[in-house]
Amino acid sequence: MRYFFFQMRYCLRVNNKPGGHRLLRSMAYFIPLFLLISCKNHHHPDKKIFRYNEFTGIASLDPAFAKNQSVMWPVHQLYNTLVEVDDSMRIKPSLAVAWEFSADKKELVFHLRTDVYFHDDPAFAGSKGKRLTASDVVYSFNRIIDPRTASPGAWIFNNRVDSIEPFAALNDSTFRLRLQKPFQPILGILSMQYCSVVAKEAVERYGTDFRKHPVGTGPFCFTAWEEGQALILKKNDHYFEQDSSGQPLPYLDGIHISFYDSRATEFLEFQQNRLDFINDIDASFKDEVLTRTGNLRKSWEGRIELHKNPYLNIEYLGILSDSTNPLLKNSPLRLKKLRQAISYAIDRKKMMLYLRNSIGTAAESGFVPAGLPSYDPAAVPGHVYDPARARQLLKEAGFDNGNMPEVKLLTIPNYANLATYICNELKQSGINVQSEVVQKSLLLEQTSKSQALFFRGSWIADYPDAENYLSVFYSKNPAPPNYTRFSNATYDGLYESALQETNDSLRYQLYRQMDRIIVEEVPVIPLWYDMVIHLVHTNVHGFHPNSLNMLELRRVKKD
Repeated sequence: MRYFFFQMRYCLRVNNKPGGHRLLRSMAYFIPLFLLISCKNHHHPDKKIFRYNEFTGIASLDPAFAKNQSVMWPVHQLYNTLVEVDDSMRIKPSLAVAWEFSADKKELVFHLRTDVYFHDDPAFAGSKGKRLTASDVVYSFNRIIDPRTASPGAWIFNNRVDSIEPFAALNDSTFRLRLQKPFQPILGILSMQYCSVVAKEAVERYGTDFRKHPVGTGPFCFTAWEEGQALILKKNDHYFEQDSSGQPLPYLDGIHISFYDSRATEFLEFQQNRLDFINDIDASFKDEVLTRTGNLRKSWEGRIELHKNPYLNIEYLGILSDSTNPLLKNSPLRLKKLRQAISYAIDRKKMMLYLRNSIGTAAESGFVPAGLPSYDPAAVPGHVYDPARARQLLKEAGFDNGNMPEVKLLTIPNYANLATYICNELKQSGINVQSEVVQKSLLLEQTSKSQALFFRGSWIADYPDAENYLSVFYSKNPAPPNYTRFSNATYDGLYESALQETNDSLRYQLYRQMDRIIVEEVPVIPLWYDMVIHLVHTNVHGFHPNSLNMLELRRVKKD
């Protein structure tokens, strides 16, 4: 409220200056907004507003630039995609009610809902939202790959869709997508926020300002955005979805996003009930809230709820696999038995307990993490802690009397403690590894240029299909994603077969065969499969985490 009244005083001062009347009109627009949202909604206690903080800020509300979580979350509230994923990470309808592949698997036809309307906006005739049609989908997808848009999401269609006519509207409710060759994970890609459907009229009306004046079809509409202060969304009263009893969604009246850039401030706001939830737990107060086993401490029980769910992110150690690279030619890491020894020598469960407060799962399977439908640790057994086995493999590799040359493990400052732990673990088995901390930008450059021999890395899913993880080791892929330069003919053949397999069960079998090759050849050493952690107030209901950590608010209620 202090900020609001400061702005009002400023407006009154400048009202008699050139252009001052325009600023006053602008503030008149914000007055009802801040009276509705500020001061814990004291002016409108009946309004159900969901509040969260985005400490990194939000760069854009244009889905073509939804490259990180801070943008994806509000975009998901404002827009819809053809398909989306359910809690089990399986594809389900959204704007499309049905779809089918052609016999050659190179065409995909979607049948769209006919009751979806864009938000009311001056971009449309009479300021009333127009009905969404297949032409809007064509425009949205062409906009992603248009170089003039400069979307960081253009890669999702590169070398995948037809180069002549990738997208077409067969009629108002039928959209066709053509592929260069079969690619079954395309449905997962189409669920990404990059593929949100926008209106040409709005993009052309607002131009570069479209980033801060979004017009979508989603459950919430844009109201106001004061960068660095707050973003406000309100309920879309014309949203097309209903719950099982026929009640319109969403239940909430609005969303308030603050931009405190301090995690300590964010935690204080949550404690004082001015935020409804916190995503992840900062290291500075992790031990205050959680026990070593990852549960709420007794002092917090009954006050808040702890939500945990597998998160599609894996933390790992990467090892350069290009045998022609001089770095590997002269390194003991060229030996598979040594790489296996390193993997067996790490006590992942102890690492999770003491370094992570049990947030996550020790990675004792392959590279594909828990949370995906194809994940099956029984079918892909990995390396469990076995120091005797590690010493035996070290001996078989020719290093049984302390004669192993030193190897450097590169990491960034945030993971310095982890690297120290790993080096100490390896030392217990006679494996000579020392950590070296470098800046994140340098490590990214070194891994991209094959200048990092042994490094800590992570991989977060772009879309909910194991192919996104297994593409990391396809030899025809550059870095990124193939930072290790792994190359294996059998693996490549399985990968190419999986892309064409439309039967999920059979495709998952191919995925697991590939993952077993990664376990055997050890181009990476999985450390842990990550976990979504939310702290939520007890008056919030129907708020559930998911493996993509997407903020889902359509069915959330507040007391």
